[in-house]
Amino acid sequence: MLLEGNRHAVTGALLTITFVALLAIGTVWPFEMQLLLTETAAVETVLNTFLGGIILLVSIVVSINSIVLSYDIISIGAQEDRLRGTLAFRSEIGRLTETEDTTVDMDPATFLSLMVGVIDQRTHELETVTEELDGRDGEEIREHIESILQTIEHIERTVESTNGGEFSALWLGLDLNLGVLMEQSRAMHRGYADVLSEGGEERFERLIRAFELITTGRHFFKTLYYKREFSMLSRTLLIVSLPAILGTATTILAINASILPQLRILGLSPLLIFVAGAFTLALAPFIILTAYMLRVATVTLRATDTEPFVL
Repeated sequence: MLLEGNRHAVTGALLTITFVALLAIGTVWPFEMQLLLTETAAVETVLNTFLGGIILLVSIVVSINSIVLSYDIISIGAQEDRLRGTLAFRSEIGRLTETEDTTVDMDPATFLSLMVGVIDQRTHELETVTEELDGRDGEEIREHIESILQTIEHIERTVESTNGGEFSALWLGLDLNLGVLMEQSRAMHRGYADVLSEGGEERFERLIRAFELITTGRHFFKTLYYKREFSMLSRTLLIVSLPAILGTATTILAINASILPQLRILGLSPLLIFVAGAFTLALAPFIILTAYMLRVATVTLRATDTEPFVL
């Protein structure tokens, strides 16, 4: 839920949990909140800190989003080179998967399905290589082929449960253990280069190329995800921050003037509801940031396993 759920729904759930938790604490631990508000400046100081933090938070996130979007602010020549590279990549994918129609939407789930089919086909083609090798060498390649086919079978089952470009398809792409399989294929290709026929070497190269293409596509979808996620984060923060700033500032003025609303919910103290609502509203931008960055940070951490070097 925290990773695959809609970010607005996750934010709403976290805000609800925060509000309910504050009400529960105020009910279970019945301290004198009226005395706290009228005789000390603790709550006002905390709200003032939140007010300054909201403004700073929005500025930082918008700046980060500007850096992310700067990737698209390039010269027309660079834009043309990028477009040519994208079309060349799509054309190669089309040739491999026999889907030459480049107008087909290439969302993560569709891309994975197509490339998994290519890898499955080329893995079965590699089975003929085992006939060229005897004993332990042939057994090692058969075990490698079996490992690839098991991974492919797992991907095919999982892709069927995803829908289009949802996060679950992106996460599946990042969660694949294809980097290890690709490196093992390269190692075997180099190790058996002296004993493989020309056809055997070609089959290894075709399989390795399929692994390279699916890895490139996974990285590209990850880039698209970052751009979309940071754009949505900035937009949501800008929408929520103004009401949060106004509400927090109004709460500070109400505390100074000792003018508190007399709203009761389920018999709870109006003061308790007022304080819980004020703190929840002040925390809203930080909770939004938590909802988005939790998933972004998880994707970033998981994506490091697809690099040539890992920690």
